Amino acid sequence: MARRRPPTVHGLAIVDKPAGVTSHDVVGLLRRRFGERRVGHAGTLDPGATGVLVVGVGSVTRLLRFVTGGTKRYTGEVVLGVETDSQDADGAVTATHGMATVTLEDARAAASTLTGDIMQVPPMVSALHVGGRRLHELARQGIEVERAPRPVTVERFVVVDWVEPDVVSIEVTCSTGTYVRTLAADLGAALGGGAHLRRLRRTAVEPFTIDDAAPPDKCELHPPITAVRALRTVVVDDEVQAAITVGRVLPAPAGVGPWAMVTAADELLAVYERHGDGTAKPAVVLTSARG
Repeated sequence: MARRRPPTVHGLAIVDKPAGVTSHDVVGLLRRRFGERRVGHAGTLDPGATGVLVVGVGSVTRLLRFVTGGTKRYTGEVVLGVETDSQDADGAVTATHGMATVTLEDARAAASTLTGDIMQVPPMVSALHVGGRRLHELARQGIEVERAPRPVTVERFVVVDWVEPDVVSIEVTCSTGTYVRTLAADLGAALGGGAHLRRLRRTAVEPFTIDDAAPPDKCELHPPITAVRALRTVVVDDEVQAAITVGRVLPAPAGVGPWAMVTAADELLAVYERHGDGTAKPAVVLTSARG
C-alpha cells in the first residue's frame, strides 16, 4: 500500500461558519481550497449555528488540542414555551407551555441560577460517543440512552432583552463541552415551562474572536504559531533548536507550561510540556522543525 504523502501546507484558519453546513463540510471545502488532505477543526458547530470555527491545516492539526480548551462565547435566542427533541429550532416540537406571564426580570434571575460550576446532561443530538456510537446517530434511529451528567463551567449567562413575544436574546461565556442548547432548555424548565434555542452564533473560541474570522472561501491561512497564541513563548538559540529537532527532553522553562518553542524569527518549532524532575518533553514537534 502506498504511503500517504506528508502534508506540505501548514497553517491555522479562523472560519466564520455559515448556517446550513456542517463543520465537516467546512473541513472538506478547505481541503480542496488549500490542496491539503490533513485538515481538522477544534470543536464542532451544529449545522444551524454560525460563527467561529478554528481549523488546522497540515501539521497544525496536531496543535488543535491547545486551542480546544479555550473559553467560548456565544449569542443566541431562546424561544420560551416550546420544547423540541433536539433542544433547538431544527427539532420536532415535543411539548408546549403557556409562559406569557414570564417577565424579563424572571428570565434574568433564572439564567443566573445556571452559572458557575454546574452538571449538565448532554443532549441526544450531540457528537459524544456512548458504547462506541455517536449520540446523534442513535437519536436519528429513535434510540435514547442514559447520559451521565458532565461538569461544565458557565462564566456568564445573560438574558439581554425581548426579541419578540416569548423570545429572548442571550449571551453566554462558558467552558468547552458546554451545550448552549441545553442551557436554553434548562432556562425554560427553571421558569416553570420549557424552551429551545435558535440562531446560535459562536463569537469566540478564545483567544480567537469573530473579528479574526472570515467565510470559508475567504479566510486566511495563518502561520502555525497562531495556533499557540495563548501559550507561553520561549525563544531558543541554534543549539536548543537542534535538540528540539530530534525531540530531546530539555530543562523546563519558567512557569507551568505548556510552552511554545520558537526561533528568533518567530517560527514555531514545537510545543513542550512539563515532564518531571525539572524537565520538559515535546508534545508536538512540527515537521518543518525536523528539516
